[in-house]
Amino acid sequence: MRVLFVEPFYGGSHRLFADRFAALSSHDVDLLTLPSSFWKWRMRGAHLSLAEKIRARAGQVECLLTTDMVSLAELVAVVPEISRCPRVVYFHENQLSYPVPKGEAPDVHFGFTNISTALAADMLVFNSEFHREEFTGGVERFLKAMPDHRPRGLEELLRPRGRVVYPGVDCGELKGLRPERTGRKPLTILWNHRWEFDKQPEVFFGALGRLAGEGLDFRVHVLGENFQVRPKPFLEARELLGEKLLTFGYLEERAGYIRALWDSDVVVSTAVQEFYGIAVMEAACCGCRPLLPRRLVYPELYGEEFLYGEEGELEEKLRVFIERGTKPEEWEDGVRAGIEKEHDVRRSAARLDSLITETMRRRSI
Repeated sequence: MRVLFVEPFYGGSHRLFADRFAALSSHDVDLLTLPSSFWKWRMRGAHLSLAEKIRARAGQVECLLTTDMVSLAELVAVVPEISRCPRVVYFHENQLSYPVPKGEAPDVHFGFTNISTALAADMLVFNSEFHREEFTGGVERFLKAMPDHRPRGLEELLRPRGRVVYPGVDCGELKGLRPERTGRKPLTILWNHRWEFDKQPEVFFGALGRLAGEGLDFRVHVLGENFQVRPKPFLEARELLGEKLLTFGYLEERAGYIRALWDSDVVVSTAVQEFYGIAVMEAACCGCRPLLPRRLVYPELYGEEFLYGEEGELEEKLRVFIERGTKPEEWEDGVRAGIEKEHDVRRSAARLDSLITETMRRRSI
């Protein structure tokens, strides 16, 4: 089957997912992308930017696959040639519950874009059960902002269209870059998230700063993409942690990034927005012990022993890990086996393939 995959935010985890699905799918996938910048403009204008290229392919496309960064209803209106084509949307995020920086008002237009996209799709695929419920269960709450003439019954209309496919990770790629062990060293803590407010870096660095103030010996890899000019929490952390920092900043070379994951012992998240978390999953596959908040998607994917509640519990667990030192190798192997069973990218690609086929079959009835 010929599938046109439109991804207008082609970077980070979006790029990883798109590339891997295109490579592993049993379908013939044509990947059409735009660079991963100016996300608001991508959501509101990508259908116009890519209209001519999509129109040129319309006669050969049997199924249209897009992400939540596409305004699908507007795309179908602008390129009516694809109106008869089965349409599947993969939701990496959604704007119904996405937090906004302190002091900023939410722009509800992006939430309405997600809702109209969902209504224009035949099937909605979410990257976790938590995400599926967060979106479908949040539609009515979101629409309460309308002063009058609020539509009814959209949740009941959309819920049957929802499915879940974890993005997955390529454990084979990660294991292929596993280095030789070099003996005992201070515990190495990993941060490998976007340098954005919704990941709450100030909470992470606050805990590390207090532990460093106690004289505890540890090292830190601070990785992830930065879309800001001067991210204040990171600049302050660089000054505070000094020689404890092994890496600070985005690593362009993926092999170098993977080596930093293998060099780490504990991966920490302090996020207030996360629907799957490829960064944490990849780190866990490289043997890092996850230390994650007891909220969002994390309780769905990780056992209670990997979760914490209040910020004080995060700090206390880090203190115990630092004093204990590096983790036993058999712990790594057990975690990796679970990830390979449930979250391998090949399993994810096969699952998405079957949903595309199901969508095609429904349209042909």
